[in-house]
Amino acid sequence: MSNERERARELRQKYDDAVLQEGKELAGPFMTVSGKEINRLYDPTDVAEVDYERDINLPGEYPFTRGVHRTGYRGKPWTIRMFSGFGSVEETNQRYKDLLAAGNNGLSIAFDMPTLMGYDHDEPWAEGEFGSCGVAVDSLADMEILLSDLPLDRITTSMTINSPAPVVWALFIAAAEKRGISRAKLAGTLQNDILKEYIAQNEYIYDPARSMRLVTDTIEFATNEMPLWNAVSVSGYHIREAGSTAAQELAFTLADGIEYVKWALERGLDIDSFAPRISFFFNSHNDFFEEVAKFRAARRIWARQMRERFGAKNPRSWLMRFHTQTAGVSLTEQQPEVNLVRVAIQALAAVMGGTQSLHTDAMDEAIALPSDKAARLAVRTQQVILHESGVVNTVDPLGGSYFVEKLTSEMEADCLRYFDQIEALGGVIPAIETGFFQKEIAEASARYQREVDTRDRIIVGVNEYLQGEQPDIPILKFDPEGEKRHLARLRRVRAERDQTSWAAAMQRLEAASREARTNTMPFIIDVVNAGGTVGEVCNLWRRVYGEYREQVVV
Repeated sequence: MSNERERARELRQKYDDAVLQEGKELAGPFMTVSGKEINRLYDPTDVAEVDYERDINLPGEYPFTRGVHRTGYRGKPWTIRMFSGFGSVEETNQRYKDLLAAGNNGLSIAFDMPTLMGYDHDEPWAEGEFGSCGVAVDSLADMEILLSDLPLDRITTSMTINSPAPVVWALFIAAAEKRGISRAKLAGTLQNDILKEYIAQNEYIYDPARSMRLVTDTIEFATNEMPLWNAVSVSGYHIREAGSTAAQELAFTLADGIEYVKWALERGLDIDSFAPRISFFFNSHNDFFEEVAKFRAARRIWARQMRERFGAKNPRSWLMRFHTQTAGVSLTEQQPEVNLVRVAIQALAAVMGGTQSLHTDAMDEAIALPSDKAARLAVRTQQVILHESGVVNTVDPLGGSYFVEKLTSEMEADCLRYFDQIEALGGVIPAIETGFFQKEIAEASARYQREVDTRDRIIVGVNEYLQGEQPDIPILKFDPEGEKRHLARLRRVRAERDQTSWAAAMQRLEAASREARTNTMPFIIDVVNAGGTVGEVCNLWRRVYGEYREQVVV
């Protein structure tokens, strides 16, 4: 083997000399989206330190670099799960039915800003925000309409909700149980990743420690009562959308995941009782090979952390399962049809990287909420990859590529260096409070923008290949009567509920919220069944926990 590597080194030198002598290579720069310089060629010398069994191995075998399933997509295709929600619950329910009819086999619920921030829609803060970036949900009555006639016991459902996650999840559970569907049979995912809100998205309400207590309650509740449900989907997506590099997305996301594990262990849960139900959510950006390497490194790092650091014995605890969404931040308002091409490349990277489920952005999302046509084309993109591209025919087709394996190892090394920096600061929460994550992302974002401004990085239709005409894209319009119906239903819920039962349930929840070791989820479910709303529960917690204000870090 050493002779082979030495010969490869000689051949590489000969090749490099010939390229330089010809002088035909462009000036570059040749670098990934994240700014990492890329060599002109990769060969066996670049993977000399890689041990096949230790670092790569077979698909379905530790450390799962090549995927968590032995048969890849030959055994089970990825789930087509389109993120959707707008306006009223009635309109969104119909969109879900349309998506299922178009070939979706999983749902992903987007909520509007008042719901995301834990306000009912008749509060002053919510004025003008109804349904603008997702569906409006305040009460059990809303959730029942949203889920009407959807086969909740035959599909998986994901909900992108964070600070109010426990109460919105309680609404979902209560609505399903009213239809006779046991909570134990519900399968899906609650995003519930509050740490990334402080790092990147800023949709938090309470301070990190109080928020982490509520997340831990949901993990414990799912562990004990909902074996098919992922209580946390640790999300790198929003970290990348805020401007991070691929390595930062990977490192910060996995560091958050490790923090959730620590809190659950401190609660007294056994690692193997909850680790198999932690899932992840990643961004897939434009740089095809960097994204594939990121996904492969993610599985390897997580497997080693679970097995070697936390001592998990169940092989399912070592598996990283993740959902992927194509990069919304990469979409352009200019020449929006070109976004179809970007999304196809990003989706293919997610598939070649081994994702378990996938959302493809619609071409018009840089302009408005997706139109029906754009949403349908986004689904069709996945179906073409699945049925026509041939990439599902073999498991991990890029495994063994000198380039991909080298990028994967570099991505792992970059991630571990970030782990060391975070630990040196005292962990994730101290790193949040000192502004470490925010500064790292801001610097990466500024570098990327400079590259675009100087045209070191070409964005088609933005700083090159321009055209003057305005895009002719149909804009989604939702029912202007939807908000009126919603507010009337909210008033009716409050008027018709048994006020004594509701008040008693709220008092029990407040008492449980003040007891650090009492799980709040059963009390929240009682409140929503008694007619309590998202805003009422979150306002109760605002009184008990206060509201968090980020420190200004310079």
